[in-house]
Amino acid sequence: MSETNSTTVSVSHDGPLGYLTLTDPRRRNALSTSTMRAATTALRDFEGDRGVRVVVIRAEGPAFSAGHDLTELVDRTLDDEEAVFATCVELMTTIHEIRQPVIAQVAGAAFAAGCQLVATCDLAVASTSASFSTPGVRIGLFCSTPMVALTRAIGRKRAMKMLLTGEPIDAATAADWGLVNDVVNPDALDIVVRDLALHIASSSESTLAIGKRAFYQQIDESEPQAYRSMSSTMATNAMTCDAQEGMTAFLAKREPVWSDR
Repeated sequence: MSETNSTTVSVSHDGPLGYLTLTDPRRRNALSTSTMRAATTALRDFEGDRGVRVVVIRAEGPAFSAGHDLTELVDRTLDDEEAVFATCVELMTTIHEIRQPVIAQVAGAAFAAGCQLVATCDLAVASTSASFSTPGVRIGLFCSTPMVALTRAIGRKRAMKMLLTGEPIDAATAADWGLVNDVVNPDALDIVVRDLALHIASSSESTLAIGKRAFYQQIDESEPQAYRSMSSTMATNAMTCDAQEGMTAFLAKREPVWSDR
């Protein structure tokens, strides 16, 4: 796996798990352009690593991420501003495009683009210390790109409340609204996320990839079109080696042996 060459992002491995860690706690893990580029590179490297079956995004320090580095947005040209947000969009779309499921492990504040990052991940687990907000409206910069992921995660009314007020919600509310899947005590966060990731990683890698790709394909389709496309996807999936092995093993009451094909 290639190096990210970044002081604000680190990469590590734990068996089939790949960890992308934001490592700039002094600046509350702000998503500077260089940090976002390094994170995107790390995710693409994970995509090319057949040994990585699940990716976890986490952060050092008391905050998950405070969002964009505002120093990159003051006294700049329009081209400069557009480049920052294009880099952010590239990071978020890469999370959806890579074959591995991506889990956000959230401790502390996830604000603005940091909240967007959580909303974009396939799954999210938060500690009771976590909080979430889109406070851009309070400084004259509406959280328009975070809005894309947030609305799709929690729905129109709840997203608009967060966007228009800028007020934070706690972890329990985030779970109730569907922004995160689970909330756990801070001392249990690492092990709960690891157990979840390992459970997912125990399935066929090729089946996980098919499922993730299909999920994001059908979610934006009309219901009739989604049924048509997913019927074709399931039929194709059923012909794969791992689907045949899994069904045969189930009928024989034995554990499947995956070939990841």
